[in-house]
Amino acid sequence: MSSQQLFTQTTQRLPVSALAIMFTGILTLVAVMGIGRFALTPQIPLMIRDGQLSLSSAGVLAAMNYVGYLLGAIYVSRLRQHHALYLKTGLAITVAVTLASGATTSFILQCLFRFLAGVGGAWALIIVTSWTQLMLAERQAPRLSALVFAGPGIGITLSGLLAWSMAGFSASSAWYIYGAVALVAAMGIWRTLPAAVATPAASAPKAKISHNLKVLLAVYSLAGFGYILPATFLAQMAHSQFPAGSPMVSLFWPLFGLSAVAGVLLAVFVAGKYRPRYCLAIALILQGIGVAASVVLPNTAGLVISTLLTGLGFLAIMQFSMRLARLFSTGSLARTVGMLTSGYASGQLIGPLISAASVALLGSLAPAILLAAAMLVLAGLAVIGLMREKA
Repeated sequence: MSSQQLFTQTTQRLPVSALAIMFTGILTLVAVMGIGRFALTPQIPLMIRDGQLSLSSAGVLAAMNYVGYLLGAIYVSRLRQHHALYLKTGLAITVAVTLASGATTSFILQCLFRFLAGVGGAWALIIVTSWTQLMLAERQAPRLSALVFAGPGIGITLSGLLAWSMAGFSASSAWYIYGAVALVAAMGIWRTLPAAVATPAASAPKAKISHNLKVLLAVYSLAGFGYILPATFLAQMAHSQFPAGSPMVSLFWPLFGLSAVAGVLLAVFVAGKYRPRYCLAIALILQGIGVAASVVLPNTAGLVISTLLTGLGFLAIMQFSMRLARLFSTGSLARTVGMLTSGYASGQLIGPLISAASVALLGSLAPAILLAAAMLVLAGLAVIGLMREKA
C-alpha cells in the first residue's frame, strides 16, 4: 500500500479546506516544537540563575528531551494503527508537561518532563507532517504544504518574544506562561485534527531503502547534531556576551525564530527552480558557517551572524530533506519520515552529551560547537558527492 493510501482521508471524512489543514499543521508544530521543545533554550539562563541548573546539567536536561524524541520517533515510525490518537496524545502530553515544569525545581522531575515532551513532540511532528503533506498534495497546494514547516520557527519567535517580555520572571513562572500559550494553540486546532487515519494492512511489505535514502539519512543525522548546540545554548551564549540586564540578551532567540521562518519562505521561493539536493547542500554549508561564527568571531557580530545563518538553515534543511524523502521513498512516507526523524534525533542526542563533556573536560563549549560546524559542512559535501543523480 502506498504512502498516499496510508495517510489520506476522503473529503467526506475530512471536509476541511487546504488553509485549515495548513494552519492545523503550523499550530501543532508551534505547540510541540516551538514551545514544548524549544522554550527550554530561553529557559536555561533563568534556570541557571535560579540555581536549578549548571551549564553541564543543562546539557543533560536537553539530552533527556532528545532521548524521548528519538524513542518517540522510532516507535511511531513502526505504528500501523491509531495514528490520529497518537497525534492528539502527543500534543496533549507536550502541553501538559510544559505546564507541569513550572510546578517543580527538582532536576529529576524536569528531566522526566523533558523526556515526555520529546516523546509527545515526536509523535505529533511525524504524524502531523505526513498528514498535512499528503492532504495538501491531494488538494494541489504545494506552497501551503511547504509553509507548514514554518510552525517551529513561528513558535521559536513567539517563545523568544515571551522571554523578552518576561525579563525578571522566575523560571517557574515562565514555564506556566509557555504552557498556557501552548494550551491555547492546541485548543485552537483540536477540532481540525484528523479524527481517523487509514492504515495499511499489517502484512504490507517494507520497501527497500535506496542508496540515496541512506545518504539522506546520514546527512539528516549530521544536521541534527550540527544545529542543536547553538539552538540549545544560544540564549546562554547571549547572556555571556552582554552585561546583566541588557535588553539585547533577549533579542537573539526571536531573531533565530524569524530567521527560521525566512528560511522556509526562501525554500518556497526556490522550489521548482533549483534541484532540491543542491539547495539542501547549500543550506547545510551555510548553517555550518553560521555555527562556527559564534566561536571564530567571539563578539556581537559573530553572535548575530551565527543566529541568522543557523536559523536560516534550520527549517529550510528540514523542508528540503522531506522533499527529497518524497522523491526517494518507494513505500510508506510516514515510515520514511519516522526513519529520518530518528536519525535527526540521534544527532540531537549526541550534541548535548558532547557539549557537557566539552564543558567538563575543556571548560568551554567552543570545541563542541566547532565540531558541530564541521559536521554540517561535511553533510553538505556528502549531499553533492554521494547522492546519485535523481533530484
